[in-house]
Amino acid sequence: MMSYKSVYIKKGKEESLKRFHPWVFSGAIHRLDEGIEEGEIVRVLTYQGEFIAVGHYQVGSITVRVLSFDDVAIDDDFWQKHLAEAFAVRNAIGLVGRDNNDVFRLVHGEGDGLPGLVIDCYAKTAVMQAHSVGMHVCREAICRALLNVMGNRIAHVFYKSETTLPFKAGLGQENYFIHGGAKDDIAMENGLRFHVDWLRGQKTGFFIDQRENRSLLERYAKDRSVLNMFCYTGGFSVYAMRGGARLVHSVDSSAKAIDLTNKNMALNYPDDLRHEAFCDDAFKFMDANDDRYDLIILDPPAFAKHRAALHNALKGYTRLNVKGFERIRHGGILFTFSCSQVVTKDQFRNAVFTAAAQAGRKVRILHQLHQPADHPINIYHPEGEYLKGLVLYVE
Repeated sequence: MMSYKSVYIKKGKEESLKRFHPWVFSGAIHRLDEGIEEGEIVRVLTYQGEFIAVGHYQVGSITVRVLSFDDVAIDDDFWQKHLAEAFAVRNAIGLVGRDNNDVFRLVHGEGDGLPGLVIDCYAKTAVMQAHSVGMHVCREAICRALLNVMGNRIAHVFYKSETTLPFKAGLGQENYFIHGGAKDDIAMENGLRFHVDWLRGQKTGFFIDQRENRSLLERYAKDRSVLNMFCYTGGFSVYAMRGGARLVHSVDSSAKAIDLTNKNMALNYPDDLRHEAFCDDAFKFMDANDDRYDLIILDPPAFAKHRAALHNALKGYTRLNVKGFERIRHGGILFTFSCSQVVTKDQFRNAVFTAAAQAGRKVRILHQLHQPADHPINIYHPEGEYLKGLVLYVE
């Protein structure tokens, strides 16, 4: 038995844990041992004191994030074992050691049995991000295990949790190189090169989760006029250029995003006049460019980060897609996405269907899209399926 403090579950509230769901909600707590600090490792016990799980304690609606349903020590061996398992998955799906790709997600939170932890690899740099105080507390041990598992594949580890840790925890966290210190910020995805802004960019600096969807878009881009809305780093735009698009317009309300898009375009297609980037509001831009594009990408930031915002988010997705349907040419193709975890596949689909009806367009579904294999979903944690997308043919 480990010497960790204990959290006791109310009678009848242990059922989800027995089905291996990795969260213990605050409403399920019967009592806590005295003196438990946020981020501490705790044992989860039934009302009668029987062991259920071990995990990180945190103040908030999710009180414990489960690390193991076995009564094990959370030590260096634990981190080494779990990171090695995560690496084995990426190796098995063919993302490791490719000549034309050095970008992949190594750890995807609950999907890899490590809730609250994300690790993305960009060439020789790994970007580590904690979404829980517990993972923040363990960051040095995780870094050691990461370097052991990855060997010479990784030379630098950047810790980027300033905006992802709970504000009320008062950790005063700053982003920094926990190991090494890379100056080269260029990584390669499917033979295309990108600047990755892990210092100041969103998430870990690049949206790896759209890798396969960008490749699909490339197949549809030939001779089309492409609008990449909410372009951020311009990933879809660069793929569309390689796919032979007639013209590509990238739009974002952030001047920093437009600057990054232009830098990425210059890396791959310098002085190519087919591309132009615009810093503008999405709705204003689409209103001013009616019937100009026959391939449109709508990949907005998350409209709902918590359940209370769900209703407004669904209205937002409907409104945005109405605009897309109204403005796209006949015979056009629309790629539309939601990355809001609280929005289900069916809810997103219904929002898009409603938009098609309101716009009065005849629409066929060509593809139903989701996150790639290096963003795995724990079968006991369906909430991990956050990325939803549809490819639509619009008559």
